[in-house]
Amino acid sequence: MNRKPGSTTFLKAVLIVFALAALALCIFAVPAIADFAAELYPDFGYIQALLMIDLYGAAVPFYIALYQAFKLLSHIDRNQAFSEHSVQILRNIKYCAVAISGMFTLGLPLLYLLAERDDAPGIIVIGLILIFASMVIAVFAAVLQKLLNEAIELKSENDLTV
Repeated sequence: MNRKPGSTTFLKAVLIVFALAALALCIFAVPAIADFAAELYPDFGYIQALLMIDLYGAAVPFYIALYQAFKLLSHIDRNQAFSEHSVQILRNIKYCAVAISGMFTLGLPLLYLLAERDDAPGIIVIGLILIFASMVIAVFAAVLQKLLNEAIELKSENDLTV
């Protein structure tokens, strides 16, 4: 199938929008949430630092996954989607999604403390949704990785046959 370069431009633009939105959250929302936690628990100053470490720690694999998705879209543009490198990219995205889920799982007790003191149980639900969403992405990437591996094997068998 002949694919013209730039056919994934919209998806690349969406990735850039996600990156900018996450950057805005890291700049504005994370410090505000950490300051709010410090106000709720003034005797425990380390809660602010733990929240910032957790939320910024989750941002690192998120940006790595966005970069990997950008690379995968570039491979698709160059008609190199069915390659071992694409399988490796999907594997990296899967690991990043698991890491994001792990970071939010580690931070869930902190969210529980915030929800208990502020009487806002919805905070815990948001944390659970973030954990669930990143695990869904990890499973989806694993399925795509397996399908791509099988397609590459089938393609190599056909190349040897013909």
